[in-house]
Amino acid sequence: MRWALVKVCVAVTTMVVVAFAVPLGLVIKEMARDRAFSNAEREAAAVAPALSITTDREQLERVVAAVGSDDGMAVHIPADGGRQALDIGPQRASDEDVDAVRGLGRASTTEVPGGHTLLQPTALSSGEIAVVEVYVPESAVSNGVATAWAVLAAVGAALVVGSVAVADRLGVRMVQPAQRLVEGAQELGEGRLGSRVPEEGPKELRLAAVAFNSMADQVVQLLANERELAADLSHRLRTPLTVLRLNAASLGEGPAAEQTRAAVEQLEREVDTIIRTAREATPQTVVVGPGAGCDVAEVVRERMAFWSALAEDEDRKVRVAGVDRPVRIPVARADLAAALDALLGNVFRHTPEGTAFAVDVHNGEDAVIVLVSDAGPGIADPEAAMARGRGSGSDGSTGLGLDIVRRLAESTGGDVRIGSSVLGGTEVRIWIQPAGPGRAPGRRGHRGTVRRRGRGGTPISGARRLRLGSRP
Repeated sequence: MRWALVKVCVAVTTMVVVAFAVPLGLVIKEMARDRAFSNAEREAAAVAPALSITTDREQLERVVAAVGSDDGMAVHIPADGGRQALDIGPQRASDEDVDAVRGLGRASTTEVPGGHTLLQPTALSSGEIAVVEVYVPESAVSNGVATAWAVLAAVGAALVVGSVAVADRLGVRMVQPAQRLVEGAQELGEGRLGSRVPEEGPKELRLAAVAFNSMADQVVQLLANERELAADLSHRLRTPLTVLRLNAASLGEGPAAEQTRAAVEQLEREVDTIIRTAREATPQTVVVGPGAGCDVAEVVRERMAFWSALAEDEDRKVRVAGVDRPVRIPVARADLAAALDALLGNVFRHTPEGTAFAVDVHNGEDAVIVLVSDAGPGIADPEAAMARGRGSGSDGSTGLGLDIVRRLAESTGGDVRIGSSVLGGTEVRIWIQPAGPGRAPGRRGHRGTVRRRGRGGTPISGARRLRLGSRP
């Protein structure tokens, strides 16, 4: 494209230069010729007054010497009566040309060796016609023409060179953005999803770069959504898996019971594998669209109705507060339910039977706070637990439970904190900004590797014993 633009500009500029320079050069040549013959006519006209007064040779020679050069002018006076013909100065034109001008009575030019001659007829006092001959050398006819043509050629060449330079700069301005667009498309095709194209260059290429970047963002978002969906759906299987483990633990001893518990453990391992595979790539922040949202109180009541049945089986005391009136937040209902299930599932998985827990909802002016607390042994390193949300921990945890909660809070500009609860165990605080879609997602959560505090082998009685797993 770059060289094509240069060639086009060279061709167009050359045609323009030729179209103007050739006629202008011919005009200059004609003007030089007219100037030379105009000077010759003035010299011939200067001799006419003297010829009308006298035909004396000496006087005419002085006039010719004063008007023209020594060999540039000649005067031809015909014979009259007893007077012989008189020729003053060197004659270059032929006698036939002189007689023809005398007979026609008007000026004429003729070519002679080395140039041209102007033959100007002039009437004498006797009525005869004298002819004044003025020599115009070729150098006078072409005087200044070569210089003018050289100047025109230089100007034309400068115009062509300038057009090449301008075309090259325009070509670079167009080619570089197009080349970057090609490179960006190749990088995106090779799997480098972070490839973006600078939005620069002509308007059309800027629009193409904007469209490419938007497409790349959509591709990244779609892939991230698919990974998150696979991971979230897999993690939601942990809720029925928890129930299956509790029921399997109540089957007592025997080959069938052992096979059932082994099958549940195998299923849990497969779910963990799916979660880890889906979470290999860096997750994207989930942004809730306009108009999306749910009632926190309603979702909490619904999920607690499910978990309360399991809590009753394990003699756990449950307390729910702040759900007596609607509390709207800009979070999808399914996402909030998944976050609550992740936290409550952690309570059942990582605290002994009989451990109490509570869910509190606080509705403030600028935030909605959901507290999930328990009376268990707590978490030794809360910051490491939050940091583990980025991947798998060393103890086999997928790290997805707290990451689901963190992403949900950060999508509204809020955050998640882990601390000690008034019940003596762990408290997970979910801070949700009510105006989530209009706020920039926050980044106050911490990421890293989870480290759990040991429980010292707290006994769990009877066949209801739960094989403890890693806390996400």
